[in-house]
Parts: sequence; structure tokens; C-alpha cells
Amino acid sequence: NTGLDKIGIATGNHLNIALTTSSDPLSAIQEFQNVNGIDADTLKIALPFLDLHGVKRLTLHLSIFETIREKLLQGVELAAINDADSVQKLETLLDSSFPAIKNKDIRPVCMAVMKHLPKVKEEYLKQLLEDKELYQELATEVKRQIWENNQGLFGEEVQPLLAQYLAEKERSLWRHDNLGLTFFSLSPRQRRQRPLLKRLLEMVGSSVALYDMVLQFLRTLFLRSRDTHYCTLRVELLMALHDLEYNAICSSDACHKFTWCVDACVREKTVNAKRARELQGFLDTLKRGHESVLGDLSMVLCEPYALNIVLQSVMKALQHCVMTETLPRENSDLVLLCRMSLLGLNAWEIVDSQNFVEPKLDPGFFTKFLAYMVSLMTEDQVRYFVGRLPGETVVPPPLPPDMYATWISRYPLASMVAMYYCLQCARMKDRLAVAQILPTLIHCEGERAYADTFLHALTSYLVHMKEDFQHPEFCSAVFDDFFMRTNHLPLRKKLPNKKRRTVSLTVLFCFCFYN
Repeated sequence: NTGLDKIGIATGNHLNIALTTSSDPLSAIQEFQNVNGIDADTLKIALPFLDLHGVKRLTLHLSIFETIREKLLQGVELAAINDADSVQKLETLLDSSFPAIKNKDIRPVCMAVMKHLPKVKEEYLKQLLEDKELYQELATEVKRQIWENNQGLFGEEVQPLLAQYLAEKERSLWRHDNLGLTFFSLSPRQRRQRPLLKRLLEMVGSSVALYDMVLQFLRTLFLRSRDTHYCTLRVELLMALHDLEYNAICSSDACHKFTWCVDACVREKTVNAKRARELQGFLDTLKRGHESVLGDLSMVLCEPYALNIVLQSVMKALQHCVMTETLPRENSDLVLLCRMSLLGLNAWEIVDSQNFVEPKLDPGFFTKFLAYMVSLMTEDQVRYFVGRLPGETVVPPPLPPDMYATWISRYPLASMVAMYYCLQCARMKDRLAVAQILPTLIHCEGERAYADTFLHALTSYLVHMKEDFQHPEFCSAVFDDFFMRTNHLPLRKKLPNKKRRTVSLTVLFCFCFYN
């Protein structure tokens, strides 16, 4: 049943009834044609001529129908753009055509009309949802109206995109075929041009309800998996909507301005003094009763690109302490950067526990651990200048004290600072410093030194140290004491980390020994 009879169009059933109830079938057929044919004198004159050329009436009527339909579709498009009364006209047209939507010839008209209506009647949306074929053919604009009242269905539509997003992130982390293009090389705007994100933007549109659903999905998946790439997608989606000037959605997100500021830092590849003051203002002025925003702020700072820039800025601030001979606790920018890093590193715990309180920094972190890291950097500089003097012997750095091992094994922020210090040494091609600090990272809290993002960054720097791999002690430190050191790991974590390290090891062997 295609519903043509509901809009006053006779169907084959009507002709069947006419033929079975009439004593003169030919007269019945003629009468049916006269009543239901195209009532145009010019066409009637042309029919005998077309008959002589063998043009079937069905072919003729289908051709005329298609022409009229195309004109009608063009009229719908123009009315939606230029006509002030378009909504009322389109609703009237939809009411007259929707009963026949199952007819595939009339269906395009119904679909086009619904696409341009800001709100389709609920009864129509219900019928569309019950018919899978009709639902699949709907424009995204209409599907949004269905999704807003059906979170489960929207989740089914979004889930493949989220899975594909994670797969793309993993592929980019495990690839080193282009040494000039690493995981952190792409700018935020470049990352937001990916087709997958554009598809998600199309699905969300300007709907605040759908945007909130996506955020809820991302929070839930982040809690289930602890995968920080979900936090990245949360930031990229909001900033892409910001670029499109969807102000209703942006204003509904309480951490929009904070996210924009962090995104600007990632774009500028540093947290400068101006941005630092703005970010501190956001953290210090959370309104009473709105503490839950801290959960979203922590997710923004947890995503790998933001955390990478913040920790790089921490290293710059420590280097500034070396140059100015000041203590870490006296550097206000460093204190803020550490606050932001700690908030990001505790994102999962904050969202999971719903305890929206900013974690406190241990004073000993500044007076003991960071003070030791500043002394390490100072020794690195001394060793660098000594190495440039003729006849001087460069002395390797001493083993780190027990205090250092205690801090990196118990405190996430201390682990990350040590890891980024190692990256800085690798970037500077300081062989002795890398050989000394890298093996200690196996003790990092939560096995952080074997995370995908760190291994990717580390490998990206090590492949440029091919000459240094000619030193046996350096090879031993990198391969034996770090990549292949597995006995200390809990059994349940050995397999996934083995896969990550296998990729990094393969890359290092290929570049350092076969290139």
C-alpha cells in the first residue's frame, strides 16, 4: 500500500474494481483514463501522434511526472530560501503528500520538504522511525529531530564514528614513515579538517541536545576505557563548532572559553604569560554551585595535545629557573602550569568520583623534586660547555637519588616531568643524559612511560640519534634497560605494552641500523 488513494489518486485496485463490476470492460477502461489522465487539451491532440511513433502511455506519463517533480523540488528549494511564508507552505505540501511517502516516486518530494522544515510533526517522525527504509533515506536535518528524542538510536549512529576516530589516532601514533610529521605536529585547525569530525559535526548540527548527548557518550567511554583520545574529541568537536559560529552550543558549554584558551596555547605551541593569566582566572573564579564544570575542565587538560603543551611549558619554566637562578616555588607561571597538569592527570578520578575539587600540589614537589630537576638541567648545561672545551673530559651525570625514584613511582605529575625531561634531552641529542634518565622511567607511576603518546614522541627523537647508537652503553640503556625491561610489570599489563614497545623497537632498529 503506497498511500496514493489517501491523497485522491486512483490506483490499480480502483481499476480492478471498475473492470470486475462493469459489463463493458472497454468502456470502463476509457472512463478510467478520462477521469485519471492528464486533463490538457494540447496533450490530447498529441496523443495519436505519439501513438504512431510507438511511445507508450506509461513512458509518456512517467516522463511528464518526472519533469513536474523536478520543478516542484526546485520550487521547494527556492521557497525555503526566499519565501517568508515558506514554513506554512511547506507544511501544507507535506500534509498533502506524506500519506503517499511509501510511493518511491513521490517520496523525494516528502523528503525535500521535511529537510527544510525547522520542525516536522511528531506523528510523522514516529512513522518514519518505525520504517527502516524511510529512516535510512532521511536527510540528516530530519534525523536530528528523531535523535533528539531517542538517545539510544543516536548512540548507535555515533558509535562507529567514535570507534573509527580511536583507530585513526592509534594508526597515527604507531606510524613513523614520515619523520617530519609526528603525532603532535598537526595544528588544531588541521586536525579539525578530518572527514570523520566533519561527519560528526553534520550529525550534531546546531542542536544543543545532540551536543550534550555526544559529551555524555564521551564521558562514559572515557570512564570505561581511560582513553584520553575521547577527551581530544571533546575539545575538537567544541572548537569546530566554535569555528562554525554555532553560538547557541558554545554558550551552553560552560568550559567553552577555557577550551578556546587552551586551544590557542596548543596552536601557539606554548603557554605564554597572557594565556597563563587567563587560564588562572578560569580556575580561580569557579562559581559556587558550578563546581561540576571542573570535571569538563580536567578533561580538556587531560587530552594529549593540551597536556603535551602544558608539560613542554613546564620544562621551559624550569629552564628559566636555571637561567635566572631562582627556585621553582618562586615561579608563579610554573606553579600554575603544575596546577593545570595535575588537574589533567586527575581527570579520570574527578569525573569518576564526581568529587569536583581541584587536587592540591604537595609543597615537597617544588622544594624537593623540581629543585632536583633544576639541578639536573644545570648539570646538563655545565656538561655541554665543558664538552666544547679542548682537552676536557666530560663526566657522565650521577645516578638519581632515592628521593627521585620515590617521587616518580608515587606521583603522576613527577612521572610526567621526568618523562618530558627525557624527551627534552633526546631532542637536544644529549646522549649521556638520555642514557642516565631513560632507564629510570620504568618506575614511573601507573606505567606512564609505556603510554602510546610518550613512546611515539620518544621514538620520534631517538631516530635522529643514529650516531649515538654506536655507543654500547647507550644501546644498553635504550633497549635492555627500557624497551625490553618487562619483569617489573604486572602480568595483566605485559601484553598490550609489549605490542607498543614492539612497534617502537621495530622503528628504531629500521632507522638506526638499516638506513
